[in-house]
Amino acid sequence: MAEITLVEAIRQAMDEELARDENVFIVGEDVGVRGGVFRATVGLYEKYGPARVIDSPLAELSIVGVGIGAALYGMRPVCEIQFADFIYPAMNQIVNEAAKMCYRSNGEWTVPIVIRAPYGGGIGGGLYHSQSLEAFFTHVPGLKVVIPSNPYDAKGLLKAAVRDPNPVLFFEPKKGYRLIRGDVPDGEYTTPIGPAKVSRPGRDLSIFAYGMMHYYALQAAEKLASEGIEAEVVDLRTLYPVDRKTILESVKRTGKALVVHEDNLTGGYGAEIAATIADEGFTDLDAPVRRLAGPDVPGVPFSHPFQDWFMVDAEKIVEAARKLAAY
Repeated sequence: MAEITLVEAIRQAMDEELARDENVFIVGEDVGVRGGVFRATVGLYEKYGPARVIDSPLAELSIVGVGIGAALYGMRPVCEIQFADFIYPAMNQIVNEAAKMCYRSNGEWTVPIVIRAPYGGGIGGGLYHSQSLEAFFTHVPGLKVVIPSNPYDAKGLLKAAVRDPNPVLFFEPKKGYRLIRGDVPDGEYTTPIGPAKVSRPGRDLSIFAYGMMHYYALQAAEKLASEGIEAEVVDLRTLYPVDRKTILESVKRTGKALVVHEDNLTGGYGAEIAATIADEGFTDLDAPVRRLAGPDVPGVPFSHPFQDWFMVDAEKIVEAARKLAAY
């Protein structure tokens, strides 16, 4: 075991997959010589060369389009969108081509493509470098949507995504790139796409989160435990397809549910989890399902005080959990 950062785990995953399979390649803006704006691909250009770590033009549509075409002919592209905010130009390629190719061809064609995208606020990036876009894509059958919250899962899930025969959107909480650290084994392993994980057991309420919000949820649970409130924390990890079984089993144990995400509240991914619990776990509830999310404003403000107002953090989770526990 070695303790590494989230971004180091992501780099290790790509390095190992490039070495394992000659059909794997990386394409994106500044992924080559510069090593990525967040240094996620540093050293890979020098190790594998410009034919496998490809600097693209500033054109997200072409990054994904090239990836889809290559995937259809047996390659396994890892496409980086430098910031998730700029994925919109590639929406047609992702939603109308990659997601639907297997279905429209009756299973004859698959698209083994991974689209990596740093997402979320907390770095002072302002409107165009802080968005959380996961809810757009969890509405699209044919896609898998994955968000890791720790280095172990980041490496294992990314390796699993590269080997998956179908398109995977892999969103990475960029605020956690160097903030979140954890033990990662040296040997070969993958983390299965699909199952959620109970990362902290509890009895008084369940907190459902992913990415950076899971990191804060664990901190909140520690604080709550010092007050005598035992919160169960569930790391969703895979947002689509969602692991309803683990979610409902957790609610059955605790009777209360707090769903946390960073995106705007209205129409955010937490609504899907809340609806699932209300629909299938209603008789296990001792209180209404609660959501904690970002406010309904157009984006994360650049100003740090306003950014702090927008962002969900450990203390806001503690406050929401206290109210729910006392219900």
